[in-house]
Amino acid sequence: MRKRISVSDLMKYKSQGKKITALTAYSFYDAKIIDSTPLDMILVGDSLGMVFQGCSSTIPVTVDHIIYHSRIVVQSTSGPVIVADMPFGSFQISPEKAVENALRIVKESGCNAVKLEGGKNIIPAVEQIVGSGVPVYGHLGLTPQSINQFGSYALRAKHKEEAETLKEDALLLEKAGVSGIFLEKIPADLAGEVSRSLCVPTIGIGAGANCDGQVLVITDILGFDPELKFRFVRKYADLHSVIKNAVENYIKDVVSGTFPNDSESY
Repeated sequence: MRKRISVSDLMKYKSQGKKITALTAYSFYDAKIIDSTPLDMILVGDSLGMVFQGCSSTIPVTVDHIIYHSRIVVQSTSGPVIVADMPFGSFQISPEKAVENALRIVKESGCNAVKLEGGKNIIPAVEQIVGSGVPVYGHLGLTPQSINQFGSYALRAKHKEEAETLKEDALLLEKAGVSGIFLEKIPADLAGEVSRSLCVPTIGIGAGANCDGQVLVITDILGFDPELKFRFVRKYADLHSVIKNAVENYIKDVVSGTFPNDSESY
């Protein structure tokens, strides 16, 4: 059992030239397996709405959902920093409501930090959450909670105006006290420029190799969905085929009467 990494530890990685490794997790087994590796961070993302609950977006995810999954991940691990997403509607109403929800997530799940999507518009919430003693990560670029505004999950900040806004937002988030910023689906050169402008680390997803770390969704790298073809996802396994074959073989053995055999019976 290794000692849990702290948020402040990860902030030092940048000056040490050490990349941050992060994955999402939502349940006991994936968290337990991840914990047996040297991975630095687990993000309990509101992506659970899509890859765990089967929703079409992250919008339906609630604070209760995040607490439930984050508590499982915390209890199943001893090493990585655990960051919990603050879902849509949990921090936009007011800074006071944002603090209330952030404190609840940390108290009831045991996670180490929370993550908020947005730039200039969320600065008051970030400042108050940080002021309450909860570490905060920002999230810029493609922010899935804004899908109804964006209309798609396409590349963000490819045009100068949006890129300039993103760079300004990153500096504002750092000034507000964030411990790092997730950069999602933006041009690699822009991600590099932002990373170099900040003292806090950046963690990329579809933002190229110039970030201070990388995060991917666990089910994406394990190949659960054969139709998934995101350019920025590298599949390290094909669990769709493995699981499908196992289930089909089980069905075949039951139907043929070869399972259970004498050694599998009492």
